[in-house]
Amino acid sequence: MKRTLCMILLAGLWLGAVEAGAGAVEKTKAWVNGRDPVYLVDLKKYPEFTARMQLKNGKTIEFASVKSMLNFYYHPEKYPSFGVRDRRQIGEMFVKDYLDGSEIPLQKAWFVFGSRLVGPHGDDLIPLSSRARAELFTKRYGGTKIMSFQEVGKKGYGLIRYLDM
Repeated sequence: MKRTLCMILLAGLWLGAVEAGAGAVEKTKAWVNGRDPVYLVDLKKYPEFTARMQLKNGKTIEFASVKSMLNFYYHPEKYPSFGVRDRRQIGEMFVKDYLDGSEIPLQKAWFVFGSRLVGPHGDDLIPLSSRARAELFTKRYGGTKIMSFQEVGKKGYGLIRYLDM
Protein backbone atom coordinates (compact mmCIF):
# COMPACT_ATOMS: atom_id res chain seq x y z
CA MET A 1 0.00 0.00 0.00
CA LYS A 2 2.79 2.42 0.94
CA ARG A 3 4.67 1.49 -2.20
CA THR A 4 1.63 2.25 -4.40
CA LEU A 5 1.07 5.56 -2.63
CA CYS A 6 4.74 6.44 -3.12
CA MET A 7 4.53 5.62 -6.85
CA ILE A 8 1.44 7.80 -7.26
CA LEU A 9 3.13 10.66 -5.43
CA LEU A 10 6.29 10.39 -7.56
CA ALA A 11 4.24 10.22 -10.75
CA GLY A 12 2.39 13.38 -9.71
CA LEU A 13 5.65 15.21 -8.99
CA TRP A 14 7.09 14.09 -12.32
CA LEU A 15 3.98 15.28 -14.22
CA GLY A 16 4.15 18.63 -12.42
CA ALA A 17 7.79 19.07 -13.44
CA VAL A 18 7.00 18.18 -17.04
CA GLU A 19 4.11 20.66 -17.08
CA ALA A 20 6.28 23.44 -15.59
CA GLY A 21 8.91 22.79 -18.23
CA ALA A 22 6.27 22.89 -20.96
CA GLY A 23 5.46 26.51 -20.01
CA ALA A 24 9.06 27.52 -20.62
CA VAL A 25 9.08 25.69 -23.94
CA GLU A 26 5.83 27.40 -24.95
CA LYS A 27 7.30 30.86 -24.20
CA THR A 28 10.37 30.03 -26.29
CA LYS A 29 8.13 28.87 -29.15
CA ALA A 30 6.43 32.29 -29.03
CA TRP A 31 9.64 33.89 -30.28
CA VAL A 32 9.68 31.64 -33.31
CA ASN A 33 6.01 30.98 -34.04
CA GLY A 34 4.65 34.53 -34.28
CA ARG A 35 2.90 34.50 -30.92
CA ASP A 36 2.67 37.16 -28.27
CA PRO A 37 5.22 36.33 -25.54
CA VAL A 38 2.92 37.31 -22.66
CA TYR A 39 -0.50 35.96 -23.66
CA LEU A 40 0.59 33.57 -26.46
CA VAL A 41 -1.97 35.11 -28.85
CA ASP A 42 -1.38 34.69 -32.60
CA LEU A 43 -0.02 38.06 -33.81
CA LYS A 44 -1.58 37.71 -37.27
CA LYS A 45 -5.06 37.37 -35.82
CA TYR A 46 -5.22 40.98 -34.52
CA PRO A 47 -2.81 43.07 -36.64
CA GLU A 48 -4.50 46.37 -35.74
CA PHE A 49 -3.45 45.97 -32.09
CA THR A 50 0.17 44.84 -32.50
CA ALA A 51 3.06 46.64 -30.84
CA ARG A 52 6.79 46.06 -30.99
CA MET A 53 9.82 46.48 -28.79
CA GLN A 54 13.27 47.08 -30.23
CA LEU A 55 16.00 45.75 -27.94
CA LYS A 56 19.39 47.43 -27.73
CA ASN A 57 21.00 44.24 -29.09
CA GLY A 58 19.04 44.69 -32.35
CA LYS A 59 16.38 42.01 -31.77
CA THR A 60 12.70 42.89 -32.10
CA ILE A 61 9.89 41.44 -29.99
CA GLU A 62 6.32 41.76 -31.26
CA PHE A 63 3.28 41.87 -29.01
CA ALA A 64 -0.44 41.42 -29.52
CA SER A 65 -1.25 44.72 -27.80
CA VAL A 66 -0.04 47.67 -25.74
CA LYS A 67 -1.10 45.90 -22.54
CA SER A 68 1.02 42.89 -23.41
CA MET A 69 4.08 44.98 -24.25
CA LEU A 70 3.81 47.00 -21.05
CA ASN A 71 3.33 43.80 -19.06
CA PHE A 72 6.64 42.56 -20.54
CA TYR A 73 8.29 45.97 -19.98
CA TYR A 74 7.45 46.07 -16.28
CA HIS A 75 8.52 42.45 -15.67
CA PRO A 76 10.95 41.20 -18.36
CA GLU A 77 12.39 38.69 -15.86
CA LYS A 78 9.19 36.63 -16.24
CA TYR A 79 10.22 35.83 -19.84
CA PRO A 80 13.83 34.60 -19.64
CA SER A 81 13.80 32.93 -23.06
CA PHE A 82 13.79 36.41 -24.66
CA GLY A 83 17.09 37.33 -23.00
CA VAL A 84 15.89 40.57 -21.41
CA ARG A 85 17.03 40.66 -17.79
CA ASP A 86 15.98 44.25 -17.06
CA ARG A 87 14.55 47.37 -18.70
CA ARG A 88 17.97 48.82 -19.52
CA GLN A 89 18.20 46.30 -22.38
CA ILE A 90 15.06 47.71 -24.01
CA GLY A 91 15.56 50.36 -26.67
CA GLU A 92 12.51 51.82 -28.38
CA MET A 93 8.89 50.73 -28.24
CA PHE A 94 6.28 51.31 -30.94
CA VAL A 95 2.48 51.05 -31.15
CA LYS A 96 -0.03 51.43 -33.98
CA ASP A 97 -2.55 54.22 -34.19
CA TYR A 98 -5.79 52.25 -34.04
CA LEU A 99 -7.60 54.45 -36.57
CA ASP A 100 -5.09 54.36 -39.43
CA GLY A 101 -2.53 51.69 -38.50
CA SER A 102 0.47 54.02 -38.64
CA GLU A 103 3.32 53.13 -36.31
CA ILE A 104 4.23 55.68 -33.65
CA PRO A 105 6.76 55.74 -30.80
CA LEU A 106 5.13 54.65 -27.54
CA GLN A 107 6.27 57.85 -25.78
CA LYS A 108 4.37 60.04 -28.28
CA ALA A 109 1.11 58.06 -28.23
CA TRP A 110 -2.14 58.95 -26.52
CA PHE A 111 -4.20 56.16 -24.99
CA VAL A 112 -7.92 55.62 -24.52
CA PHE A 113 -8.91 53.72 -21.42
CA GLY A 114 -12.33 52.15 -20.89
CA SER A 115 -13.63 51.99 -24.45
CA ARG A 116 -16.14 49.46 -25.80
CA LEU A 117 -13.40 48.06 -28.03
CA VAL A 118 -11.89 44.86 -26.67
CA GLY A 119 -8.29 43.93 -27.45
CA PRO A 120 -6.83 40.48 -28.20
CA HIS A 121 -6.74 39.63 -24.48
CA GLY A 122 -9.61 41.64 -23.03
CA ASP A 123 -9.61 45.28 -21.92
CA ASP A 124 -6.66 47.24 -23.26
CA LEU A 125 -5.25 50.71 -23.82
CA ILE A 126 -6.03 51.88 -27.34
CA PRO A 127 -3.14 53.90 -28.84
CA LEU A 128 -3.62 56.93 -31.09
CA SER A 129 -1.15 59.43 -32.53
CA SER A 130 -2.66 62.60 -31.01
CA ARG A 131 -5.10 63.77 -28.38
CA ALA A 132 -7.45 64.99 -31.14
CA ARG A 133 -7.50 61.50 -32.68
CA ALA A 134 -8.11 60.01 -29.23
CA GLU A 135 -11.12 62.31 -28.79
CA LEU A 136 -12.40 61.26 -32.23
CA PHE A 137 -11.97 57.61 -31.24
CA THR A 138 -13.98 58.08 -28.02
CA LYS A 139 -16.91 59.50 -29.99
CA ARG A 140 -17.14 56.24 -31.91
CA TYR A 141 -16.06 53.62 -29.36
CA GLY A 142 -16.50 55.38 -26.04
CA GLY A 143 -13.85 55.67 -23.37
CA THR A 144 -13.65 56.87 -19.81
CA LYS A 145 -10.21 58.51 -19.93
CA ILE A 146 -7.66 59.78 -22.44
CA MET A 147 -4.06 59.58 -21.17
CA SER A 148 -0.66 60.61 -22.47
CA PHE A 149 2.20 58.13 -22.20
CA GLN A 150 3.47 60.07 -19.17
CA GLU A 151 0.14 59.54 -17.38
CA VAL A 152 0.16 55.83 -18.23
CA GLY A 153 3.74 55.63 -16.92
CA LYS A 154 2.75 57.24 -13.60
CA LYS A 155 0.05 54.62 -13.09
CA GLY A 156 2.66 51.92 -13.76
CA TYR A 157 2.16 48.19 -13.55
CA GLY A 158 -0.98 48.64 -11.42
CA LEU A 159 -2.88 49.85 -14.49
CA ILE A 160 -1.81 46.82 -16.51
CA ARG A 161 -2.85 44.48 -13.69
CA TYR A 162 -6.21 46.26 -13.51
CA LEU A 163 -6.76 45.74 -17.25
CA ASP A 164 -6.02 42.03 -16.77
CA MET A 165 -8.75 41.54 -14.14
